[in-house]
Amino acid sequence: QVQLVESGGGLVQAGGSLRLACAASEGTFSNNVMAWFRQAPGKEREFVAALRWDIRMYGESVQGRFTISRDNAKNTVFLQMDSLKPEDTAVYYCAAGPRFGRSPDDYRNWGQGTQVTVSS
Repeated sequence: QVQLVESGGGLVQAGGSLRLACAASEGTFSNNVMAWFRQAPGKEREFVAALRWDIRMYGESVQGRFTISRDNAKNTVFLQMDSLKPEDTAVYYCAAGPRFGRSPDDYRNWGQGTQVTVSS
Protein backbone atom coordinates (compact mmCIF):
# COMPACT_ATOMS: atom_id res chain seq x y z
CA GLN A 1 0.00 0.00 0.00
CA VAL A 2 1.29 3.43 -0.95
CA GLN A 3 1.89 5.81 1.92
CA LEU A 4 2.85 9.45 1.45
CA VAL A 5 3.94 11.82 4.22
CA GLU A 6 4.58 15.50 3.50
CA SER A 7 6.77 17.83 5.51
CA GLY A 8 8.43 21.21 5.20
CA GLY A 9 5.49 23.59 5.21
CA GLY A 10 5.47 26.76 7.26
CA LEU A 11 5.23 30.54 7.26
CA VAL A 12 7.44 32.57 4.93
CA GLN A 13 7.52 36.13 3.67
CA ALA A 14 6.74 37.00 0.09
CA GLY A 15 9.82 36.52 -2.08
CA GLY A 16 11.16 33.76 0.16
CA SER A 17 11.66 30.06 -0.42
CA LEU A 18 10.52 26.77 1.06
CA ARG A 19 11.26 23.16 0.21
CA LEU A 20 8.57 20.56 0.72
CA ALA A 21 9.35 16.87 1.03
CA CYS A 22 7.15 13.84 0.50
CA ALA A 23 8.39 10.54 1.93
CA ALA A 24 6.90 7.62 0.01
CA SER A 25 6.72 3.96 0.90
CA GLU A 26 9.30 1.80 -0.81
CA GLY A 27 8.49 0.87 -4.37
CA THR A 28 6.16 3.80 -4.97
CA PHE A 29 8.35 5.48 -7.57
CA SER A 30 8.69 2.43 -9.80
CA ASN A 31 5.00 2.27 -10.65
CA ASN A 32 3.72 5.80 -10.18
CA VAL A 33 3.87 9.33 -11.39
CA MET A 34 4.55 11.67 -8.47
CA ALA A 35 2.86 15.03 -8.21
CA TRP A 36 2.10 18.01 -6.02
CA PHE A 37 -1.26 19.72 -5.75
CA ARG A 38 -2.46 22.54 -3.55
CA GLN A 39 -5.77 23.70 -2.19
CA ALA A 40 -6.60 27.11 -0.77
CA PRO A 41 -9.71 27.71 1.37
CA GLY A 42 -12.84 27.82 -0.73
CA LYS A 43 -11.00 26.79 -3.90
CA GLU A 44 -10.64 23.59 -5.88
CA ARG A 45 -7.53 21.47 -5.67
CA GLU A 46 -4.98 22.89 -8.11
CA PHE A 47 -2.23 21.07 -10.01
CA VAL A 48 1.26 22.29 -9.12
CA ALA A 49 3.82 19.87 -10.58
CA ALA A 50 4.35 16.28 -11.69
CA LEU A 51 7.35 14.08 -12.36
CA ARG A 52 7.55 10.93 -14.47
CA TRP A 53 11.06 9.55 -14.71
CA ASP A 54 12.95 12.71 -15.84
CA ILE A 55 9.99 14.50 -17.41
CA ARG A 56 8.54 17.41 -15.44
CA MET A 57 5.29 19.27 -15.85
CA TYR A 58 4.20 22.42 -14.00
CA GLY A 59 1.08 24.42 -13.42
CA GLU A 60 0.99 27.75 -15.18
CA SER A 61 0.96 29.78 -11.98
CA VAL A 62 4.18 28.20 -10.65
CA GLN A 63 6.14 27.71 -13.88
CA GLY A 64 9.64 29.13 -13.48
CA ARG A 65 9.39 29.44 -9.68
CA PHE A 66 8.84 25.88 -8.44
CA THR A 67 10.94 22.78 -9.13
CA ILE A 68 9.96 19.15 -8.56
CA SER A 69 12.68 16.59 -7.99
CA ARG A 70 13.20 13.14 -6.54
CA ASP A 71 15.74 11.25 -4.47
CA ASN A 72 15.27 7.60 -5.37
CA ALA A 73 17.57 6.34 -2.64
CA LYS A 74 15.47 8.08 0.00
CA ASN A 75 12.07 7.42 -1.64
CA THR A 76 11.40 11.13 -1.35
CA VAL A 77 10.04 13.69 -3.79
CA PHE A 78 10.67 17.39 -3.25
CA LEU A 79 9.06 20.65 -4.25
CA GLN A 80 11.44 23.61 -4.18
CA MET A 81 9.40 26.79 -4.06
CA ASP A 82 11.14 30.08 -4.81
CA SER A 83 9.89 33.64 -5.22
CA LEU A 84 6.85 32.80 -3.17
CA LYS A 85 3.76 34.99 -3.38
CA PRO A 86 0.82 35.40 -0.99
CA GLU A 87 -1.37 33.65 -3.56
CA ASP A 88 0.77 30.51 -3.10
CA THR A 89 -0.78 30.13 0.36
CA ALA A 90 -2.52 26.74 0.51
CA VAL A 91 -2.34 23.23 1.84
CA TYR A 92 0.08 21.32 -0.37
CA TYR A 93 -0.54 17.65 -1.09
CA CYS A 94 1.73 14.97 -2.45
CA ALA A 95 0.11 12.44 -4.79
CA ALA A 96 0.99 9.24 -6.62
CA GLY A 97 -0.82 7.69 -9.54
CA PRO A 98 -0.67 5.87 -12.85
CA ARG A 99 -1.23 8.79 -15.24
CA PHE A 100 0.98 11.77 -16.01
CA GLY A 101 -1.78 14.32 -15.79
CA ARG A 102 -2.98 17.58 -14.26
CA SER A 103 -6.24 16.33 -12.82
CA PRO A 104 -6.61 15.03 -9.25
CA ASP A 105 -8.44 12.10 -10.85
CA ASP A 106 -5.12 10.95 -12.37
CA TYR A 107 -3.79 10.14 -8.89
CA ARG A 108 -4.90 7.41 -6.51
CA ASN A 109 -2.87 8.04 -3.39
CA TRP A 110 -2.59 11.20 -1.36
CA GLY A 111 -0.68 12.48 1.63
CA GLN A 112 -2.27 14.35 4.51
CA GLY A 113 -1.05 17.75 3.32
CA THR A 114 1.22 20.44 4.71
CA GLN A 115 0.29 24.10 5.19
CA VAL A 116 2.22 26.80 3.39
CA THR A 117 1.50 30.40 4.31
CA VAL A 118 3.10 33.32 2.50
CA SER A 119 2.80 36.71 4.16
CA SER A 120 2.87 39.97 2.22
